[in-house]
Amino acid sequence: MPHNSDPVEIDIPENVTLEVVARVAGVSPATVSRILNGTARVSDRKRTAVLSTIKRLNYRPNALARGLAQGRTNSIGVLTQDIASPFYGEALRGVEDALAGTGMIPLFASGHWNLQDEVERMEHLLSRRVDGVIVLTGKLSDAQILDYANTVPIVVTGRQLTGPNVISLSVDNFLGAQMATQHLIDWGHTRIAHVAGPADHIDAINRLRGYRQALEDAGIPFDPDLVAHADFHEPGGVLAINQLLASRRSFTAVFASNDQSAYGIQLALSRHGIRVPDDISVVGFDDLLVSSYMVPPLTTIRQPVNEMGVAAAKALVAMINGIAYDASLPAPELIVRASSRLLRR
Repeated sequence: MPHNSDPVEIDIPENVTLEVVARVAGVSPATVSRILNGTARVSDRKRTAVLSTIKRLNYRPNALARGLAQGRTNSIGVLTQDIASPFYGEALRGVEDALAGTGMIPLFASGHWNLQDEVERMEHLLSRRVDGVIVLTGKLSDAQILDYANTVPIVVTGRQLTGPNVISLSVDNFLGAQMATQHLIDWGHTRIAHVAGPADHIDAINRLRGYRQALEDAGIPFDPDLVAHADFHEPGGVLAINQLLASRRSFTAVFASNDQSAYGIQLALSRHGIRVPDDISVVGFDDLLVSSYMVPPLTTIRQPVNEMGVAAAKALVAMINGIAYDASLPAPELIVRASSRLLRR
């Protein structure tokens, strides 16, 4: 009869369980469990026997069962606005990268900038018993976020919010917009149009404020007729620039509230026979991956989109595990490319 720590030969069922691994390896199920979660204090011989058995039987631990035994599902919810958006795509990639090796998986849901949809998606994620939620901007109110945080830890981006079980991450949109506008002012532009985002969007509001502040600091009067609102998408940029051109208000530069709007602006200007940057300079905000491949490459404000996803996921995992985490993002940065130039006198 084999020693109780020696591997034994048994008939292997199709569904290999932790108990089967234990019997084949000649140890208790508790020992296998502790070896898997890294808490076992066993001999190298016994550890090797268990790990080789796991490999031989191609055993895959039931993550859900293990999580539930710990009172967890090892999943986190991510409430985004548009999974197809290149902006949110970079953030979601950051979340995935940060979760690699943690044993946790993300469940993505889109709110489409609709409050009712966001509430429904949030309730759906909570019904899945996620261990925490990342909210990427959106229209949920601060009060709603704080209420949900009574159920699970929450990391929210795009706002400054403090409260129990909540961490907030935000980019300095006001400063970034100041930098973009100041760049154009430094290059001699005084007639600077602004294609703003949705009037009720906090990022758009702060970027409009930064644009106005830069003008004021330079002693340039603010002209509301040089502001057109769009929707953060390329077609919106096309419509907005067409609106500005139709108004017959002269301008030599455009600061777009985001890169996608800037892409539409550059296309619309080209259709009107207006050259960028020879006739009109264009500056965006985001520095999406494709911005350096535009024709001409887009001058823009780099905000750490991927890093935001990474930081949000790391902060949430830390909260779930009861570990302190200093969540912060780097400051926006001006990236000068070929879509802006000195104003020709």
